[in-house]
Amino acid sequence: MTYIIAQPCIDTKDASCVDVCPVDCIYEGEDMFYIHPEECIDCGACVPECPVEAIFPDDEVPEEWSAFIAKNYVYFDVPPP
Repeated sequence: MTYIIAQPCIDTKDASCVDVCPVDCIYEGEDMFYIHPEECIDCGACVPECPVEAIFPDDEVPEEWSAFIAKNYVYFDVPPP
């Protein structure tokens, strides 16, 4: 499992999640942050720090934002699950 950053992050890009990540697996993209699926250790430290509640375990991403799962994997050129 990895964590996925979804729609609420777009254009907000608050770096609170980056600051608490113990393995530095959150990267800044053009319009939002992305979590590298092969570097994430599934600790969840980023979740409570997100001021817009945009971070979800990949199996709990709300249906309306499910496209962000593939978007996250494609950003890192990693095949989606």
